[in-house]
Amino acid sequence: MRANFWRGVDVAAIPGRKATLLLAIASACVATGIVVARAADPSALWKIVHDKCSVGQQHRQDPAPCSSVDLANGYAVLKDIVGATQFLLIPTVRVSGIEDPAILAADAPNYWNFAWQARRFVQERSHADLPRDALSLSINSRVGRSQNQLHIHIDCVRVDVRDTLKSNLRAIGSTWAALPAPLAGRAYRAMRVEHDTLDGIDPFRLLADNDSRAAADMGMHTLVVVGATFGPGRNGFVVLDNEADLSSGDRGSGEELQDHDCAVARAR
Repeated sequence: MRANFWRGVDVAAIPGRKATLLLAIASACVATGIVVARAADPSALWKIVHDKCSVGQQHRQDPAPCSSVDLANGYAVLKDIVGATQFLLIPTVRVSGIEDPAILAADAPNYWNFAWQARRFVQERSHADLPRDALSLSINSRVGRSQNQLHIHIDCVRVDVRDTLKSNLRAIGSTWAALPAPLAGRAYRAMRVEHDTLDGIDPFRLLADNDSRAAADMGMHTLVVVGATFGPGRNGFVVLDNEADLSSGDRGSGEELQDHDCAVARAR
């Protein structure tokens, strides 16, 4: 989740008409029931899922304000306040993020598989029958997020990212290798996974088990999964990895490869 632009804003110092507009925007966001100040509280997502969604599902079979809660598998799906089509998959137990050792435990849920299943919410919001290469999942690095509760972004992929991946699909193999072309101006590594779903395939493990250096510092990495078709009857995924580099301004936010207004639904 991106940093909130209200942090540090002195509305009283803004000229009248602009201040009125900003306050109107703030009021509209608060009316959604999901607090604008979420980014100011790094535990806000946890509080929403733990204190509201899980409790409502358990006691009233009502997951609101989440779209769904699966208590058996330990996750909730929440519509993000940013964008038309963005949803978040959030564990119902405390997990800080990509750096948390719990995600690599032998009995850890495969949150990516559940996130891919939840793409139906994006489909519904986009009002389009999106092909798999239009859909994506991402998790930001520890230094590229504002929330300290693991959350996987579920949304459409940017049109230019989809096109670049499609152009380089044959160059992407089954092991980590540099992608020949940058994505959103960043260098990414890529690997292909030829499997219709992510059942039994966990991108956290694809990174940690195949790169000891990354395994030692998972928090500085961002992962993105984009649906792909490698040929007739050959569905799969392109898994992308980027390591944050603060010296160059790269905060490891794979979310930047997604489009929260889903232009790809209109660009096919």
